[in-house]
Amino acid sequence: MKIRNIKKIVTGKKAVDGAGVRLVRVLGYNDVKDFDPFLMLDAFDSHDPEDYIKGFPWHPHRGIETITYLIKGDIEHSDSIGNKGSILDGWCQWMTAGSGVMHQEMPKASERMLGTQLWLNMPKKNKMAQPNYCDIRADMVPVIEEDGITIKVISGEYKGKSSSVYGDYVKMLYLDVDVKPGADWSLKTKEDETLFVYIVEGEGYFGEDSNNLTESKRAVLFESGDEFKIKADNNGIRFFLYSAKPLNEEIAWGGPIVMNTKEELEQAFRELDNGTFIKKYE
Repeated sequence: MKIRNIKKIVTGKKAVDGAGVRLVRVLGYNDVKDFDPFLMLDAFDSHDPEDYIKGFPWHPHRGIETITYLIKGDIEHSDSIGNKGSILDGWCQWMTAGSGVMHQEMPKASERMLGTQLWLNMPKKNKMAQPNYCDIRADMVPVIEEDGITIKVISGEYKGKSSSVYGDYVKMLYLDVDVKPGADWSLKTKEDETLFVYIVEGEGYFGEDSNNLTESKRAVLFESGDEFKIKADNNGIRFFLYSAKPLNEEIAWGGPIVMNTKEELEQAFRELDNGTFIKKYE
């Protein structure tokens, strides 16, 4: 059994995006090689609506999937496919941009806005797939209670409990894990997959290192291995765990569009200019 030890810790940087949303860009352009197939992770945690109320007005995406998960909050959304609704406490919105969508996300004033948006890359052969959209409501998320541990299965499977979503193009395990103070938890993992966590709250000890405490609001990337281990500190720890097989493909990134070549990017932006970006499907 090979334990996954820490390979890299990323704290991210404060950023302003959309029409003026303050957030932390935990992962971004400079991290794509290490975190493949995960492209970007934005985290938000605020009690002040002025930090996020201006939202993300209409903007395009192509070649990626965006996965927005809220522990607390309310985000209204709509897109060019005709979908609209809200992401509420414990809900997840999984959008496959594929060949291209226009959408907007407009947070509403809440007691606390706490969650993340993850960008998941799509394989070259699927980047121009038909766009799709899925709401994962809180009552659709399996919850497993263990001794001092609560695991919510956002995507994938854990101990026979399956999420309603696996990912059509990149199969991803996405768990929301809450470990009580002093408790420990382990997970059998696929050695060839990229695995990282984002610590939402609390602190803990990862892998075989029982001396170095890792604090909250950080992304922790792990070495390859077939077992993940965590021991919570005195305040407990809550984190999101992400695991998927890397694509090992070229990446050409232009803002909200991620393709494989510069030429494909240029084509996408030409289509935005001439009004042919959104494809028609029967």
